[in-house]
Amino acid sequence: MHGRGRGGKLLGGRAGWPRRPFFRKIPRFMLTDSPPKAAAVEAANPLLVEVTRGSQVESRHRAAVAVVDTEGRLVLQAGDTDRPVYARSAIKSLQAIALVESGAADAFQVSEPELALACASHSGEPRHVEAVTAWLQRMGLSAADLECGPQLPGYEPALIALLAGGGEGTAAHNNCSGKHSGFLTLARHLGVPTRGYVNYEHPVQQRILGVLEGMTGLDLGGAPRGIDGCSIPVIGIPLGNMALAMARLGHPDDQPEARQEACRRLRRAVAAHPFMVAGSGRFDTRVMEMTGEKALIKTGAEGVYCAAFPELGLGVALKVDDGAGRAAEVLMGRLLAHFGILTEQQAAGLGGLFTTPVLNRAGRHVGEIRPAAQIPF
Repeated sequence: MHGRGRGGKLLGGRAGWPRRPFFRKIPRFMLTDSPPKAAAVEAANPLLVEVTRGSQVESRHRAAVAVVDTEGRLVLQAGDTDRPVYARSAIKSLQAIALVESGAADAFQVSEPELALACASHSGEPRHVEAVTAWLQRMGLSAADLECGPQLPGYEPALIALLAGGGEGTAAHNNCSGKHSGFLTLARHLGVPTRGYVNYEHPVQQRILGVLEGMTGLDLGGAPRGIDGCSIPVIGIPLGNMALAMARLGHPDDQPEARQEACRRLRRAVAAHPFMVAGSGRFDTRVMEMTGEKALIKTGAEGVYCAAFPELGLGVALKVDDGAGRAAEVLMGRLLAHFGILTEQQAAGLGGLFTTPVLNRAGRHVGEIRPAAQIPF
């Protein structure tokens, strides 16, 4: 499937990648304030997050942010939103669309908690691992069929308990095991081999590529690509188009009927089971426990964060240049507050306006991670 460009015109075939992104910039919302530099010098993204220690700023993080509506209008921008970015795990909800719209989820009786797991970067807690294991067993598969690789739990109490009991990390503990279980389910439903489902040429990944094209409005056949930490393909997508895809996830009215229903089901699943998406104490889980379907947020490796704000018809994508997750989380918190997704009381429960304390080993408050003074939102 190919995305549609302006005026509903179909983008070109898989032979090439469009030179211009689908979304349309509106000058009055442009938030960068530095003049253009010489063409030979790549403009730096603005400093949006700073880390203090004592009385001075110790570290600074540059980032780019795009907030786009369902019509492709860029309503808030900071930095370069045209540059292709690997979304990593921040778009797992988009990758899970194929699982639902294909009929695979219904054919294998995938439950709501399992749909949330398909969108997850979970912490490897017992509930996560048990759910993945049961899902695989229902298809006659096991953790040995997961091609994401083994991983120890990210949640420290679960890690300690596993090691104390003489256990070791398996592919079921991998934070991406829910997504991969969804890929295996899709492979079974399509009647294609389960082995090699992570490869770019495999029918499962090609099906997902088609979904991403439809949601981003781009022909991605010639886009930059690499291999993710869990072995699946990663595709370079401009932040603006990534945000457009998230806006469409929240408001998929221009998508085929089966995709519209898939988006609704995934949103409901994530809102009903936010623990399955991340885990104990995790930012994504804590926020979505408060917001329900008002916000679907998802972190990704290397400082990427995406979100859908369905009630506002907006999608969000951001990338921290140096890959710092601590900065990406602060920026997502700032955007949640900026767009009124959280009340002041809810924001206070998550750390005010999402300024994170820096603690030393003795637990003493020695600094903070905060939005930079010049942040434009």
